[in-house]
Amino acid sequence: MQVAEKTHKPVDFDDVAALAEDDMQAVNRLISASLETDVPLVSQVSEYIVMSGGKRLRPLIVLLAARAMGYDGEQHIRAATIIEFIHTATLLHDDVVDGSERRRGQDSANTVFGNQASVLVGDFLYSRSFQMMVDIDNMRVMQILADATNTIAAGEVMQLMNVHDPDTSEDDYQAVIYRKTARLFEAGAQIAAVLANRDPGDEAAMIKYGQHLGTAFQLIDDALDYSASADELGKNLGDDLAEGKATLPLIYAMRAGTTAQRDLIRKAVLDGGLEQMDEIQEIIQSTGALDYTAAKARAAADSAIAVIECIPGSRYRDALMSLAEFAIQRRS
Repeated sequence: MQVAEKTHKPVDFDDVAALAEDDMQAVNRLISASLETDVPLVSQVSEYIVMSGGKRLRPLIVLLAARAMGYDGEQHIRAATIIEFIHTATLLHDDVVDGSERRRGQDSANTVFGNQASVLVGDFLYSRSFQMMVDIDNMRVMQILADATNTIAAGEVMQLMNVHDPDTSEDDYQAVIYRKTARLFEAGAQIAAVLANRDPGDEAAMIKYGQHLGTAFQLIDDALDYSASADELGKNLGDDLAEGKATLPLIYAMRAGTTAQRDLIRKAVLDGGLEQMDEIQEIIQSTGALDYTAAKARAAADSAIAVIECIPGSRYRDALMSLAEFAIQRRS
């Protein structure tokens, strides 16, 4: 899969994250403090998933965007923590709905603790997020996060409606990934502008940045399900197909393939089976579906970079641009 042109410089995520190291340490301290509860199972499940080694990309966006917007307060730490808690809650619920057994290279929380505990702890994280929103004491921020959470939930329902539907269109797919993924990226970037009291133009730029970045991230995520190794991916290869999800590589392969190839993929989506996984991977490669998906991701990343060129130059703005490159260069 050709994710990036050779003219684009490789991005080291650790170098980008280092720019927000002090802020991220503050986020990690707030995460730990906010997970404290007198119910041991809540703490166990929360810490298992929150501390499982993810890159904390979403809170990092909030931190870098706030600094790029010139914010010099402390509420971006709380906002970044809220974003991470909302994301973690969706992971807990997603893995139950999807029956996933692996997450970030280890057993998923529902595999270790059971579906009931995962759902209820996800609820705990959602409610903790709303408690923390009140602490920020900014109605605009509360509105953005409340709307984003509702949109994410609607996206989950939309995706459920598309499961085992081989006729899912590219527009249907794009609508789902906006709601499920890009919307939270968008909210994090927008909150940074709101906290910094930036003008509507800068706020609009950050909204579009988050939207394009989240889209690029999810497109590559879906492509990796058919091209990465299980070790790189941190979950089982072909999980999307096993769950009957027609993501963009499959949608394009059905559109560009022969009748026989289209019928084979349709049956796999309908059945949610992996018996023909090797053959389906070959079809995806031969039809150019991975290249098509990568090109869409490249375009989204380029749009994310272009839309923030209007904000004042700084190392933080450059880091946000680098994150867009990282989103399409990653292998996990």
